[in-house]
Amino acid sequence: MTLLSIFFGFMGGYEWVLILLAVLLLFGGKKIPELMRGLGSGIKEFKDAAKDEKDKIDNEEK
Repeated sequence: MTLLSIFFGFMGGYEWVLILLAVLLLFGGKKIPELMRGLGSGIKEFKDAAKDEKDKIDNEEK
């Protein structure tokens, strides 16, 4: 069992609701979609960069 699964295993529904309410209060309803869009594009850029590096390494091995 990983540390992350142990941590999230101790969190019940009530804790998740409190976290979501805190995020909503901190950022507001209009900012959350913008934050998620930014997070998604960051993850996509990271995956593309990792794929490019893997392709570059594979081409050097040939």
